[in-house]
Amino acid sequence: MTIQAINVRNQFRGKIKAIIEGDVVSEVDVETPAGIVTSVITTRSIRDLNLVVGSDVVALVKATEVSIAKL
Repeated sequence: MTIQAINVRNQFRGKIKAIIEGDVVSEVDVETPAGIVTSVITTRSIRDLNLVVGSDVVALVKATEVSIAKL
């Protein structure tokens, strides 16, 4: 998957450091040069994106929301 363009200014490249899975939502800790960014996303999204510890991702921050894109 290649991201062509996205309209979010605050983007942090990093690697997934930890995943704390819940039944419905999970926490994903992303280690970036700026520090740890934590995202709360659905557990289904973790499975659909095949996210695992060590995956290269981009944390997309908008207001209080942090989205994850797998690289």
